Amino acid sequence: MATKASVYIAASLDGYIARSDGSLDWLLSLTTPDDHDSFAQFMANIDAVVMGRGTFETVLAMGEWPFAGKRVVVLSTTLSTQDIPAPLRDAVELHAGPPASLVQHLAAVGSPRLYVDGGKTIRSFLREGLIDEITINHVPVLLGSGIPLFGDLPADIKLRHMATQTFAVGFVRSRYEVVR
Repeated sequence: MATKASVYIAASLDGYIARSDGSLDWLLSLTTPDDHDSFAQFMANIDAVVMGRGTFETVLAMGEWPFAGKRVVVLSTTLSTQDIPAPLRDAVELHAGPPASLVQHLAAVGSPRLYVDGGKTIRSFLREGLIDEITINHVPVLLGSGIPLFGDLPADIKLRHMATQTFAVGFVRSRYEVVR
């Protein structure tokens, strides 16, 4: 079964996805109902969410679990099942291997449409040529420093622009397809 791995993420205009301490305060104060509706539409076409430990911990700290009903896989070599809150243990899986083996496993068990989240996880999937589509919600703020969306990559990754939308709050959403 063919897989499709997609990124859907917000970034400051200078390319950061969070402050250096992982804080998203600059983003959370700017979201609108349109943002939530667009994310819900995106998630309706996703079978599984793949994220790293840092993103998992950030999402947990936000309170309400936003991925109810979705298979969630956390990439980590250090987390154990006991580190997952008890109410989420049936919904969250841990994976310590390389992204390619996870993608193959998820496709084999009927979860071929993936949402890949978190800077390190996105970069590891990009390095292995596993990302098919990237949607970036550019937020009209300059942070000056923080956690970069892309950072160092071993080679150029060519993208094809698919669409751009603007929103009254100032967001600009651009969708790209990875050219193979």
